Amino acid sequence: MDDILFQTPHNPFPDSDGGRHIAGHFDSRDGKRLRYAIFKSDISVAKGTVVLLQGRNECIEKYYETIADLNRMGLWVATFDWRGQGGSERLMTSHSAGYVRRFSDYEADLEDFLESIVLPDARLPFFIVAHSTGALVALSAAPRLSNRIDRMVLCAPFIALGDQRLGLGSIGLMTALMTKLGLGRRLVARNRHDQPFKDNRLTHDETRFRRNQAIFGVAPVLSPSSPTARWINEAIRTMRQAREPSHLASIRIPTLILAAGADRIVPIREIEELGSYFRAGRIITIDRARHELFQEKDLYREQALAAIEAFLPGASRPIHGEHGQRDRAVND
Repeated sequence: MDDILFQTPHNPFPDSDGGRHIAGHFDSRDGKRLRYAIFKSDISVAKGTVVLLQGRNECIEKYYETIADLNRMGLWVATFDWRGQGGSERLMTSHSAGYVRRFSDYEADLEDFLESIVLPDARLPFFIVAHSTGALVALSAAPRLSNRIDRMVLCAPFIALGDQRLGLGSIGLMTALMTKLGLGRRLVARNRHDQPFKDNRLTHDETRFRRNQAIFGVAPVLSPSSPTARWINEAIRTMRQAREPSHLASIRIPTLILAAGADRIVPIREIEELGSYFRAGRIITIDRARHELFQEKDLYREQALAAIEAFLPGASRPIHGEHGQRDRAVND
């Protein structure tokens, strides 16, 4: 198991002795090898399982702190790396290229994970907590998940592109044309794993930012990749479909949407507009927070965790006595 998951001095396993988690790989329906892990709460009677869905370019290790928080609520956590990133099978020979043939492959991977790993090995009821691209996948797949998922929390869902010189329509046309011309595997942006903190648009918390960068130093195999034209085109197509009023009206899973008030990745107005047609959803905006709510300063991060605790039935998170210990572990 130690060669499947990685840890650093400032980012240890959520269970310090490594005795309450299992990790491995499962095969998708089209034969891709995907890395997963299940982290068990030490509370004797589990209150359910959170299926934690990451954003683009993320990995299981980035969520150790959040997994520990959810475990303290009495929740198990089941999570996996999306195809093409983290410790799952990459889809191009270039490790630095982020590619997907179609976004429905992500939805199929989620359904395979639920059927082959979560249902047999985790504890009912099941909830989804998803960030950014993971939230877009969950939103798109939600009409088919109502018989398996009790509630969803979508954090800064990737339903639009912010801070771009070109509009969504222009980017969509450009990447669609590139894909039709056989250039879908070309990089259209560059991501750096060693980006300076002062240039980042993701978090106000430098300690967590540096901690996450250190993961790639210990495990280069997890290093992030840059999006290709086809990945962007598929994302835009899925954004449009997921925001259709008819699609939103078909979702029956009670859903909490957490919006970051200072998000430069996804325009806040687009997320707030989602509530106009999303009958099963409600939105909470965390003012002045940036895109990565789970990697933010405690001032913002604790608001996100408190909202999750209040929304997921049965969750109970000790506040006193553990918060200071958690802060010290992060800020050492």
